[in-house]
Amino acid sequence: MSDSWLPSILRSPLAALIGETCTVTLVDNLDILEPHCLRHALSKGLGLGIVLGGCIVKLPQLFKIVKSKSVAGISLSSYVLEVLANVITIAYNFRNGYAFTTYGEAVFIGAQNFVITLLMLMFTGRASLSAITGALLLVFTYSLFDISLVGGSLLSTLYGLTIPLVISSRIPQIYTIHKNKYTGQLSAFAVFNYFFGTAARLYTTLVEVDDSLVLLGNVLATIANGVLAAQMLYYWNAPAPKDKYRLDTKKNE
Repeated sequence: MSDSWLPSILRSPLAALIGETCTVTLVDNLDILEPHCLRHALSKGLGLGIVLGGCIVKLPQLFKIVKSKSVAGISLSSYVLEVLANVITIAYNFRNGYAFTTYGEAVFIGAQNFVITLLMLMFTGRASLSAITGALLLVFTYSLFDISLVGGSLLSTLYGLTIPLVISSRIPQIYTIHKNKYTGQLSAFAVFNYFFGTAARLYTTLVEVDDSLVLLGNVLATIANGVLAAQMLYYWNAPAPKDKYRLDTKKNE
């Protein structure tokens, strides 16, 4: 390691994040405008921020559901589709050896989506179905990481299917909001974090991941999340529909 003015307690984690070469260039030599390392460091910083944000992005939504014991305005089918897309994304990126900072938020968001999906079933009187759904999702997740069960070509195909799956997971929620003219228990924090997170993920994908499937998925996810964010703003102060807004998840699926 080159001599550095930055204490090792700070330099070591930085080098682990952006690499020794770029640490020497940007930190030790203070060449902060060097194009390659600047892009790389910005991408790594954004990626880490997205992953950290993913740790908490759905917690407000989860707390709202638990506190109100209501899943009004939230589409069950959206969450089921999103969980499937999450686990396929995690497996595809992990098995292809991509940096954790380019997909790590899917791990934490997937776990939170999993819990919310089970809560939606429980709070609508389907506790047994909740247990069965949870078990099936765990088995499906395990199979994706076992190359003897799901080969590389099949996993690539499944990942390709997550592109329309991600869009499909948003459509029921977008339709539910449009139909009711109300966002219900949907968390604004989650919606806006999703939108800004996927927008930032476009940049990190362009810089770090040479994969057209991953890029296309992020482009379409950003567009779909942008529509949800726009709806959240448009119906921000909309009143709850009278009487009919006791959730019937069958109508929201």
